[in-house]
Amino acid sequence: MNFEFNATKRDVQGTSASRRLRRAGRVPGVIYGAGKPAVSFDVDHNEIYQCLRKEAFHASVVTANLDGAKEQVLLRDVQLHAYKPLVLHVDFQRVDANTEVHTKVPLHFVNGEVCPGVKLQGGIVSHVITELDVACLPKSLPEFIEVDLKTLEMGHSMHVSDLKLPAGVRVVQHGAGNPVVAAVMAVKGSNADAGAAADAGAAPTA
Repeated sequence: MNFEFNATKRDVQGTSASRRLRRAGRVPGVIYGAGKPAVSFDVDHNEIYQCLRKEAFHASVVTANLDGAKEQVLLRDVQLHAYKPLVLHVDFQRVDANTEVHTKVPLHFVNGEVCPGVKLQGGIVSHVITELDVACLPKSLPEFIEVDLKTLEMGHSMHVSDLKLPAGVRVVQHGAGNPVVAAVMAVKGSNADAGAAADAGAAPTA
């Protein structure tokens, strides 16, 4: 999916200037990186709000049309109002086609309802991780990574190392280990749960 938003450079900065922009239905922002000076801009609130509502916008290289000059950028930060549906500020980083980007990509879980642990054994799927840190060239950045749970059984887990990553994409690991992505667990109070408890508490036979 290709995203593009229109923005206008702004020279006046500061808290008062930002408040005036917001009252006028504009959102202040900044584009930085790629060895170029940072550029302050403002964008129509409704336009950027609708973009931000789409999950893919948060994990895609998008086009910023800045006074007619287009730049490829990646969303880095969003400031939202505490309780109103208002965007207060957006930060974007320029990307270079030949330089890896490092960002978070959402995980999309499929076949959880038909995996053996749920369909045959009455368990529920627990999503332990819902996004993954990855690094890749901009052209290889996926909108999401699919997690297929079709073979998962009760008490079993799927780990990061089990994921099928798109070509050119690698996981950025924080620390050692192999984190759990999803697991099938017994429903508390279910027959499976009771059976497990009974087995655990059964006295050994002579």
